[in-house]
Amino acid sequence: MPNETIISIKNLWKSFGKNDVLKGVNLTVNKGEDLVILGRSGSGKSVTIKCLVGLVEADKGKIAVFGTDITNLKNEELNKIRVRVGFMFQNGALYDSMSVRQNLAFTLKHHTKDLSDEEIEKKIIEALENVGLKEAIDTMPAELSGGMRKRIGLARTLIINPEIILYDEPTSGLDTITSREISELILSVQKKYKTTSIIITHDMACAKMTGNRIMILKDGVINAEGTYDELEKSEDEWVRSFFI
Repeated sequence: MPNETIISIKNLWKSFGKNDVLKGVNLTVNKGEDLVILGRSGSGKSVTIKCLVGLVEADKGKIAVFGTDITNLKNEELNKIRVRVGFMFQNGALYDSMSVRQNLAFTLKHHTKDLSDEEIEKKIIEALENVGLKEAIDTMPAELSGGMRKRIGLARTLIINPEIILYDEPTSGLDTITSREISELILSVQKKYKTTSIIITHDMACAKMTGNRIMILKDGVINAEGTYDELEKSEDEWVRSFFI
Protein backbone atom coordinates (compact mmCIF):
# COMPACT_ATOMS: atom_id res chain seq x y z
CA MET A 1 0.00 0.00 0.00
CA PRO A 2 1.64 3.27 -1.07
CA ASN A 3 2.25 5.81 1.71
CA GLU A 4 0.70 3.60 4.37
CA THR A 5 0.83 5.56 7.65
CA ILE A 6 2.50 3.50 10.39
CA ILE A 7 2.83 6.25 13.04
CA SER A 8 0.52 9.19 13.56
CA ILE A 9 0.82 11.79 16.32
CA LYS A 10 -1.84 14.49 16.64
CA ASN A 11 -1.74 17.46 19.03
CA LEU A 12 0.67 15.81 21.49
CA TRP A 13 1.21 17.68 24.76
CA LYS A 14 3.55 16.78 27.60
CA SER A 15 4.61 18.80 30.63
CA PHE A 16 6.95 17.99 33.50
CA GLY A 17 5.81 20.13 36.40
CA LYS A 18 5.65 23.69 35.07
CA ASN A 19 7.88 22.87 32.11
CA ASP A 20 5.75 22.49 28.95
CA VAL A 21 7.97 20.35 26.71
CA LEU A 22 5.56 19.35 23.93
CA LYS A 23 2.82 21.83 22.99
CA GLY A 24 0.87 20.20 20.21
CA VAL A 25 3.25 18.06 18.14
CA ASN A 26 1.83 16.66 14.90
CA LEU A 27 3.65 14.14 12.71
CA THR A 28 3.14 11.08 10.56
CA VAL A 29 5.59 8.42 9.44
CA ASN A 30 4.90 6.22 6.43
CA LYS A 31 5.83 2.56 6.08
CA GLY A 32 9.50 2.13 5.18
CA GLU A 33 10.38 5.76 5.86
CA ASP A 34 13.33 7.04 7.91
CA LEU A 35 12.21 10.25 9.65
CA VAL A 36 14.83 12.37 11.42
CA ILE A 37 13.78 14.70 14.25
CA LEU A 38 16.15 17.55 15.05
CA GLY A 39 16.00 20.10 17.84
CA ARG A 40 18.08 21.80 20.49
CA SER A 41 18.71 20.02 23.80
CA GLY A 42 15.55 19.90 25.90
CA SER A 43 13.27 20.51 22.92
CA GLY A 44 11.36 17.27 23.53
CA LYS A 45 12.76 15.02 20.80
CA SER A 46 13.35 12.02 23.06
CA VAL A 47 10.11 12.65 24.97
CA THR A 48 8.20 12.38 21.68
CA ILE A 49 9.47 8.87 20.88
CA LYS A 50 9.15 7.73 24.51
CA CYS A 51 5.46 8.69 24.34
CA LEU A 52 5.20 6.46 21.25
CA VAL A 53 5.93 3.32 23.25
CA GLY A 54 4.32 4.38 26.50
CA LEU A 55 7.61 4.96 28.37
CA VAL A 56 6.29 8.48 29.00
CA GLU A 57 2.56 9.11 29.32
CA ALA A 58 1.20 11.92 27.16
CA ASP A 59 -0.91 14.62 28.81
CA LYS A 60 -3.07 15.21 25.75
CA GLY A 61 -3.28 14.18 22.11
CA LYS A 62 -3.65 11.06 20.02
CA ILE A 63 -0.88 8.59 19.18
CA ALA A 64 -1.66 5.87 16.65
CA VAL A 65 0.83 3.06 15.92
CA PHE A 66 -0.08 0.47 13.27
CA GLY A 67 -3.49 2.14 13.14
CA THR A 68 -4.19 1.61 16.87
CA ASP A 69 -4.64 4.56 19.25
CA ILE A 70 -2.28 3.67 22.11
CA THR A 71 -3.04 6.62 24.40
CA ASN A 72 -5.59 4.77 26.54
CA LEU A 73 -4.50 1.17 26.05
CA LYS A 74 -4.17 -1.15 29.03
CA ASN A 75 -0.67 -2.51 29.57
CA GLU A 76 -1.44 -5.93 28.07
CA GLU A 77 -2.69 -4.36 24.83
CA LEU A 78 0.18 -1.86 24.77
CA ASN A 79 2.68 -4.72 25.06
CA LYS A 80 1.28 -6.26 21.86
CA ILE A 81 2.30 -3.04 20.08
CA ARG A 82 5.64 -2.76 21.90
CA VAL A 83 6.87 -6.16 20.70
CA ARG A 84 6.69 -4.79 17.15
CA VAL A 85 8.75 -1.71 18.04
CA GLY A 86 12.50 -1.65 18.72
CA PHE A 87 13.98 1.17 20.81
CA MET A 88 17.71 1.90 20.61
CA PHE A 89 18.55 3.92 23.69
CA GLN A 90 21.16 6.67 23.67
CA ASN A 91 23.72 4.82 25.83
CA GLY A 92 22.98 1.34 24.46
CA ALA A 93 21.29 0.51 27.82
CA LEU A 94 23.10 -2.82 28.18
CA TYR A 95 23.06 -4.74 31.45
CA ASP A 96 26.64 -4.42 32.72
CA SER A 97 26.50 -7.65 34.75
CA MET A 98 25.62 -9.72 31.65
CA SER A 99 27.77 -10.71 28.68
CA VAL A 100 26.72 -9.65 25.18
CA ARG A 101 25.19 -13.12 24.65
CA GLN A 102 23.24 -12.87 27.91
CA ASN A 103 22.02 -9.33 27.11
CA LEU A 104 20.60 -10.48 23.77
CA ALA A 105 19.16 -13.71 25.19
CA PHE A 106 17.44 -11.79 27.98
CA THR A 107 15.69 -9.49 25.48
CA LEU A 108 14.70 -12.39 23.24
CA LYS A 109 13.24 -14.46 26.08
CA HIS A 110 11.35 -11.43 27.37
CA HIS A 111 9.68 -10.85 23.99
CA THR A 112 9.42 -14.36 22.55
CA LYS A 113 8.37 -17.37 24.58
CA ASP A 114 8.90 -21.07 23.75
CA LEU A 115 12.20 -20.76 21.87
CA SER A 116 14.69 -23.62 22.19
CA ASP A 117 18.28 -22.91 23.27
CA GLU A 118 19.40 -23.64 19.71
CA GLU A 119 16.92 -21.12 18.27
CA ILE A 120 18.01 -18.49 20.77
CA GLU A 121 21.69 -19.02 19.93
CA LYS A 122 20.97 -18.84 16.19
CA LYS A 123 19.07 -15.55 16.57
CA ILE A 124 21.82 -14.05 18.76
CA ILE A 125 24.51 -14.91 16.21
CA GLU A 126 22.40 -13.56 13.33
CA ALA A 127 21.76 -10.27 15.18
CA LEU A 128 25.48 -9.86 15.96
CA GLU A 129 26.45 -10.68 12.36
CA ASN A 130 24.06 -7.94 11.20
CA VAL A 131 26.03 -5.36 13.18
CA GLY A 132 29.45 -6.86 12.41
CA LEU A 133 30.22 -7.96 15.98
CA LYS A 134 29.83 -11.74 16.11
CA GLU A 135 33.25 -12.03 17.78
CA ALA A 136 32.02 -9.96 20.77
CA ILE A 137 29.44 -12.56 21.82
CA ASP A 138 31.12 -13.45 25.14
CA THR A 139 32.41 -9.97 25.92
CA MET A 140 31.20 -7.91 28.89
CA PRO A 141 29.80 -4.42 28.14
CA ALA A 142 32.60 -2.72 30.13
CA GLU A 143 35.12 -4.16 27.64
CA LEU A 144 33.38 -2.57 24.64
CA SER A 145 34.11 0.80 23.05
CA GLY A 146 31.31 3.38 22.73
CA GLY A 147 30.74 2.46 19.11
CA MET A 148 30.63 -1.24 19.90
CA ARG A 149 28.10 -0.64 22.68
CA LYS A 150 25.89 1.19 20.18
CA ARG A 151 26.18 -1.73 17.75
CA ILE A 152 25.29 -4.26 20.44
CA GLY A 153 22.37 -2.03 21.43
CA LEU A 154 21.21 -2.18 17.82
CA ALA A 155 21.68 -5.97 17.71
CA ARG A 156 19.52 -6.25 20.81
CA THR A 157 16.89 -4.10 19.10
CA LEU A 158 17.03 -6.19 15.91
CA ILE A 159 16.74 -9.54 17.66
CA ILE A 160 12.97 -9.11 18.13
CA ASN A 161 12.52 -8.41 14.38
CA PRO A 162 10.81 -5.03 14.93
CA GLU A 163 8.74 -3.33 12.23
CA ILE A 164 9.54 0.09 13.71
CA ILE A 165 12.89 1.16 15.18
CA LEU A 166 13.20 4.30 17.30
CA TYR A 167 16.79 5.57 17.53
CA ASP A 168 17.58 7.97 20.38
CA GLU A 169 20.80 9.86 19.54
CA PRO A 170 22.44 6.82 17.87
CA THR A 171 25.74 8.60 17.18
CA SER A 172 26.12 10.76 20.32
CA GLY A 173 29.51 10.58 22.01
CA LEU A 174 31.16 8.90 19.01
CA ASP A 175 34.00 10.10 16.78
CA THR A 176 33.28 11.09 13.18
CA ILE A 177 34.32 7.77 11.62
CA THR A 178 32.37 5.62 14.10
CA SER A 179 29.34 7.92 13.75
CA ARG A 180 29.41 7.37 10.02
CA GLU A 181 29.61 3.59 10.53
CA ILE A 182 26.53 3.69 12.78
CA SER A 183 24.65 5.82 10.20
CA GLU A 184 25.57 3.31 7.48
CA LEU A 185 24.36 0.52 9.75
CA ILE A 186 20.98 2.26 10.22
CA LEU A 187 20.62 2.44 6.44
CA SER A 188 21.59 -1.21 5.91
CA VAL A 189 19.13 -2.35 8.61
CA GLN A 190 16.34 -0.36 6.97
CA LYS A 191 17.17 -1.87 3.60
CA LYS A 192 17.44 -5.46 4.85
CA TYR A 193 14.47 -5.50 7.24
CA LYS A 194 12.26 -2.85 5.54
CA THR A 195 11.86 -1.15 8.91
CA THR A 196 10.18 2.18 9.55
CA SER A 197 12.38 4.45 11.66
CA ILE A 198 12.42 7.64 13.68
CA ILE A 199 15.94 8.91 14.32
CA ILE A 200 16.51 11.51 17.05
CA THR A 201 19.86 13.20 16.51
CA HIS A 202 22.01 16.31 16.89
CA ASP A 203 24.42 14.91 14.30
CA MET A 204 23.83 16.63 10.97
CA ALA A 205 25.97 14.11 9.07
CA CYS A 206 23.75 11.34 10.46
CA ALA A 207 20.61 13.33 9.59
CA LYS A 208 21.79 13.88 6.01
CA MET A 209 22.74 10.26 5.53
CA THR A 210 19.76 8.51 7.12
CA GLY A 211 16.73 10.79 6.79
CA ASN A 212 14.25 10.59 3.94
CA ARG A 213 12.56 13.50 5.68
CA ILE A 214 13.55 15.82 8.52
CA MET A 215 11.43 17.61 11.11
CA ILE A 216 12.72 20.28 13.48
CA LEU A 217 11.21 20.78 16.94
CA LYS A 218 11.15 24.28 18.41
CA ASP A 219 9.20 25.56 21.41
CA GLY A 220 7.26 22.31 21.70
CA VAL A 221 5.97 22.12 18.12
CA ILE A 222 7.26 21.03 14.72
CA ASN A 223 8.74 24.24 13.35
CA ALA A 224 9.97 23.02 9.96
CA GLU A 225 9.78 19.94 7.75
CA GLY A 226 11.40 18.84 4.51
CA THR A 227 14.38 17.05 3.01
CA TYR A 228 17.91 17.89 4.13
CA ASP A 229 18.50 19.96 0.99
CA GLU A 230 15.22 21.84 1.35
CA LEU A 231 15.81 22.77 4.98
CA GLU A 232 19.44 23.72 4.35
CA LYS A 233 18.17 26.36 1.90
CA SER A 234 15.35 27.54 4.19
CA GLU A 235 14.64 31.27 4.37
CA ASP A 236 14.25 30.84 8.14
CA GLU A 237 17.55 31.82 9.75
CA TRP A 238 16.90 29.61 12.80
CA VAL A 239 16.30 26.55 10.62
CA ARG A 240 19.46 27.27 8.59
CA SER A 241 21.47 27.53 11.83
CA PHE A 242 21.33 23.71 12.14
CA PHE A 243 23.18 23.33 8.85
CA ILE A 244 26.13 25.65 9.52
